[in-house]
Amino acid sequence: MTTVSVIIPAYNEQENIPQTIAAIPTERLRAAGYDVEILVVDNASTDGTGERAREHGARVLVQPVRGYGNAYRAGFANCAGDLIATGDADLTYPFEILPEALRRLETERLDFLNTDRLATLDPQSMTRSHVWGNHALSFVTRQLFAVPFRDSQSGMWIFRRHLLDRMRLRSGGMAFSQELKVEAYRTGFRCAEIPIAYYPRGGETKNRTMRDGIGNLSQLIAARIRSGRPPQPVAPAHGPVLTATVGAVDAPHANRHARD
Repeated sequence: MTTVSVIIPAYNEQENIPQTIAAIPTERLRAAGYDVEILVVDNASTDGTGERAREHGARVLVQPVRGYGNAYRAGFANCAGDLIATGDADLTYPFEILPEALRRLETERLDFLNTDRLATLDPQSMTRSHVWGNHALSFVTRQLFAVPFRDSQSGMWIFRRHLLDRMRLRSGGMAFSQELKVEAYRTGFRCAEIPIAYYPRGGETKNRTMRDGIGNLSQLIAARIRSGRPPQPVAPAHGPVLTATVGAVDAPHANRHARD
């Protein structure tokens, strides 16, 4: 049976991690023929996030070196899955769509499936500065590398684990997300993108808009200089928007939607 590892990086998300784990449709995935591993990468939290995640059935891996990319690289190196799905621990990503996303990955014989938050974005889910920053970085990514992704900064991806053997991933920080997408596409893997719902985060935001934006832009420029290959334009392609249905949402997550 194919195993899917749902990897969730978490830094001080004790308040959100129970609902994040509850939102993963484990039973639907098992009914579809998958074994499920929920792996929370505790990125040196100080609020007991790891202990709370264990209490709610997740396997927990501690990555003491902070950084978004560092957390994911530790998770990728230690997960059990043949397929990998990701998302943040702040209640923003719709884990409920995983069965449908995995079905598309399999039926279309894709290697990497990105998600696009920007196509159907609720203005309450992201500040104006973050909206513009995400659009700007995604535009620059398409211009520099001709990738077909509208949202280069999205943190939800579904892909086959064997891709990691052929990708050169360097970033330890927030730029990891765009680096992974660029590497997947330019290495020649079959890629696609689906629009998703994106929800308001739970709790206090940890984003450092200016610092992260400058760091991501610097990473893009450095990667483009290293590559030395002129990009070939590719038209972005989308499938139908994948959103959760009320009947498929676990109770804690459904309550959050009602509250929002």
